[in-house]
Amino acid sequence: MKMLKQTLLLAGVLAAGIVSAQSTEMNNMIKVGANVGLAVPADNVSAAVGLDVAYQNLITPGFGLGIATGYSHYFGKDNNGLNNNDVGVIPAAALIRIYPKQTGFYFGTDLGYGFLVGDDKVASNSTVDRPDGGFYIKPEIGYHNKDWNFFVQYQKVFTGNDGNIEGQDYNVGNIGVGFSYNIPLGK
Repeated sequence: MKMLKQTLLLAGVLAAGIVSAQSTEMNNMIKVGANVGLAVPADNVSAAVGLDVAYQNLITPGFGLGIATGYSHYFGKDNNGLNNNDVGVIPAAALIRIYPKQTGFYFGTDLGYGFLVGDDKVASNSTVDRPDGGFYIKPEIGYHNKDWNFFVQYQKVFTGNDGNIEGQDYNVGNIGVGFSYNIPLGK
């Protein structure tokens, strides 16, 4: 029964996207943007800055699909005697967006794999290897118009127990804000 309710909710959201008033002049676009955030939880990193690049196609006037990548840099911090190293995230993700109206509120997510890059070790004074990556998610909610998107996001790479050291869990995630500029590619 719970799955039926979730399926009906998803169908309702998609139907709202189909009948929304999103402009049909711009079906394909490249989104280029930047974001900043504070690490959550903050065991091994403190903050993040990133650049985003995505391609989006409006399947219906209010529903977009595409691909997303970019680079987010997480700044390592000292914790429980560990000198944690910086780490970078390069996502390879699917982009999903819902636009209820031509301008205004929107929401969506990026889902895929986040490649972790940087030093091979979690901390400069540790022998524990940094994981190579994991499941990547970046839900966001924000405001949009024809040219710009302004949003609040949560970005996370799930690495399981890889990279964990006694006294801290290995975490790569943040809550932040960002913006992107839409470059139209036509219909």
